[in-house]
Amino acid sequence: MTPEQLERIEQQLGRTPRGLAEIAYQSPDGIPMVLRMASLVDDKPFPTLYWLCSKDLHKAISQIETAGWVKQIEHELEIDAELNARYQQNHRDYVDTRDRYMSRAQRQRITELGFSQLFQHYGIGGIAQWDKVRCLHMQYAHYLCGDGDNRNVIGARMEKEFSLSSIKILR
Repeated sequence: MTPEQLERIEQQLGRTPRGLAEIAYQSPDGIPMVLRMASLVDDKPFPTLYWLCSKDLHKAISQIETAGWVKQIEHELEIDAELNARYQQNHRDYVDTRDRYMSRAQRQRITELGFSQLFQHYGIGGIAQWDKVRCLHMQYAHYLCGDGDNRNVIGARMEKEFSLSSIKILR
C-alpha cells in the first residue's frame, strides 16, 4: 500500500482506518475499492473481512438498497433452494477465508478473549443469520474479491442487474 493509496482511503472513509490489513481490490487506475480488514482490532472482534471503501460504488449500492432490493433478494433466497445453497456456501467460504488470513497469534488471542465461536458463526459482513442479507455493500465487496465459481452470488446478481462494474470510479 502506497502513502498515496492510504491517503485516498482516508479520504474515502473520512477517517484513518483501524484494522486495515491490505487493499483487497482496486480499480485498474489503482483506486482502492475494497479493503481487507483484521479480524481483531484493539482486542475487539471485527468479523467483516472485506470493506467497500469506494464512495462511488457505495453511493450506487445505497440507491439499490433504498429501492428495496434487499427484501427482494431475501425473498428469492426463501423460494430458490439452489440460490440459497450457493449463498450458504458463500458464507462458509467467507468464514474459511477469514480464518486463513488470521495469524496463529491472532487466532490464539481470539480464543483467549472468548470470540472463537463468533468467528465460526458470523458470515459475510458479520451476519449470524445466513438466510438474510445484511448489507449489499459487503456482498459486493466479497464478490469483487472472489474468483471463478466461488464468487458471491448476491454480488454477482447485483453486477448482472445493475452493471456496477461500469460505474466510473473517481473516489
